Parts: sequence; structure tokens; C-alpha cells
Amino acid sequence: MRHFEQELEQLKSKLLEMSALVENAVYHSVQGVVEKNEELAQQVLRNESRINQLEIEIDDMAISLLALQAPLATDLRLVTAAIKINNDLERMGDLSVSIAQSALALLKEPMIQPLIDIPHIAGLAQSMVRKALDAFVNRDAELARSVLASDDAVDNMRTASYHELISFMENNPQQIPQALYLLSVVRNLERIADHSTNIAEDVLFLVKGIDVRHHNEERTAMAQT
Repeated sequence: MRHFEQELEQLKSKLLEMSALVENAVYHSVQGVVEKNEELAQQVLRNESRINQLEIEIDDMAISLLALQAPLATDLRLVTAAIKINNDLERMGDLSVSIAQSALALLKEPMIQPLIDIPHIAGLAQSMVRKALDAFVNRDAELARSVLASDDAVDNMRTASYHELISFMENNPQQIPQALYLLSVVRNLERIADHSTNIAEDVLFLVKGIDVRHHNEERTAMAQT
């Protein structure tokens, strides 16, 4: 195997390691909230440094490949996609840390009813994360399209949860702190879903060589094909 191909494989391997850590962080942070599980939340915080270190390593490897190997065509798209996906993964790791911190803050507080919506939003966001990463690993354009198609559903669920939590706070002012933490969790889950969408867009660029960012009509048409 050529040295360049070995470096590409190393780059992909690092991304896969980071992907696994981030996917676990998203899941464990949400379970920390839903189950009031301190250990799961603390685990997310402990793993943050490794995710951050991987981000630096991946960026260094990708920049080195661009500078020293001057890749072309598909290889160039792979390296540039890796840089962008790396950034989205690191941001998802940060958002998971924020959710875990909310979980720790909520440990000693009584559970409130609006929490029932969070597992639904989390389930959809986690599915988008998993599908986006699987689409990258397998270069699966159809799977990437399915992630784009899920984005509106998360936005709608976020809006409904916001209204529910705001109404809850108006009627239960003594529990405003808990509701505010849950609002933060919902917001962070929506942002995780947005980063999953970014990764799916990068997969379509990698596989098909097309840029679907910001083109809602085109994205909708693609998701339906």
C-alpha cells in the first residue's frame, strides 16, 4: 500500500475512534438526564479531553496530507470532508458535556413532567448521529439523505418542547430552575442534530461531489429520491 493510502487509512481510523467516543457521549449524557445517573454524566466529562486531543490529531494529519501529498479528486474530497466532520464531532462532544452538566445539576431536583418529551427528541437526535456516522463510514449517500430528512422533525419537536416548558414554568414558578436546565438540554440536542446534518451534507459531497448546504428545496428533493 502506498504511503499516502496508509495515511488516509490512519486519518479514517482516527475519525472512527472520535465518532465512537462522541456517539457514546451523546447517549450517556442524555441517559444521565433521564435516569438521574451521576456516573454516566461524569463519564462524559472524563472523556472530553480525549475527544479534544483527537480533534487536534485529526486536523494535524489532514493538513499534513493536504500540504505534502496534494491529493486530487475523491481523495481531496475525503481529506476536506474529514476536516469538516472533525469539527462537527468536536462540537457534538462539547454539547454532550453541556447536557451532562445539566444532568448533574438536576440530580437533586425532583423530576418534572415535561421530561417525557426529552427521550423522544434525544432518540431522534441520536439516530441522526448514528446514521450520519454510518453514512460516512460506508459512503452511503442514501443514508445521508435520510439524515437530512429528519432535521425538520427535530426542529418541530424542539419548538413543541419549548412551548410546553414555558407553559410549565408559568404554572409552576417554584420549578423554574429545573425547567431551564431542561430547556438547555433540548436546545443542545437540536444543535447535535444540526451537526449530524452537517456531516450528512459532507458525506453527500464526498460520495456525489455535490454541495447541498443551504439549499432547502434541493435537499428536500434529494431526500425524496
